[in-house]
Amino acid sequence: MDSNKFYFNTNKTTWNDKVKVHARSDMYRLDAFKKGKSSLMPYELEALGDVSGKTLLHLQCHFGQDTLSWSRMGVTCTGVDLSDEGIKLAQSLNDELQLDAKFLCCNVLDTSEFVKDEFDIVFTSYGVIGWLPDLKPWGKMIAERLKKGGTFFIAEFHPIVWMFDYLDGKPVMKYGYMQDEVIYEEYEGTYANNNSKMISKEYGWNHGLSEVVNALTEAGLRIEYLNEFDESPYDVLPDLIKTDSGMFVTKDKLYPLIFTLKATKI
Repeated sequence: MDSNKFYFNTNKTTWNDKVKVHARSDMYRLDAFKKGKSSLMPYELEALGDVSGKTLLHLQCHFGQDTLSWSRMGVTCTGVDLSDEGIKLAQSLNDELQLDAKFLCCNVLDTSEFVKDEFDIVFTSYGVIGWLPDLKPWGKMIAERLKKGGTFFIAEFHPIVWMFDYLDGKPVMKYGYMQDEVIYEEYEGTYANNNSKMISKEYGWNHGLSEVVNALTEAGLRIEYLNEFDESPYDVLPDLIKTDSGMFVTKDKLYPLIFTLKATKI
């Protein structure tokens, strides 16, 4: 087994375990979601505007809440994820809510082997590219799955965030902004429930913004904008402070927490 396959299999096992924990967590608020609450954040809603009647491919969809939130807005959605437990729950939610999204379990880099349609929108968000060793095949796959003139949008945690190790409470700068070597972490709990007894075993990679931009432009996409924000919609790092707008910031706001990028297939 090559090393990347081992890394992906390890991550898949962890994500299968996470699905059970996350479905019961306060962060994912599954009961509120079932009653109609959207899981989408202001960044993606503002960026994509009126999506009714469009087709959307959601990459690394976890257990489908964002996919189904788009579906509720009149979008024809397909979600893909590495975790078969995630896809199983997503399909169950789709049936329960009587929506028409489709879900498929595969490694996101292999999406084009399983999904042949072209889409108006390819969407991915928050904690996605760090699971991929190389972004060039990711960019190529996105271009393959977009219609000409179609839109790619990503909202993602900023690469500076991943330079720190958070496992001992106080963030310690430990990893390279552009680091080729794989990063392994093993810890109890998950970002959505620190008190869970599950053991997360994770292999990840750091990607600087230039790598993200170049992977997309080399694949034939035109970047419309790249924005950086010193706030996060999720309380996933130690000691973040909640703002009046419901976002989370570091105490001193010294570096960005997320970025958004919108691109068009030319």
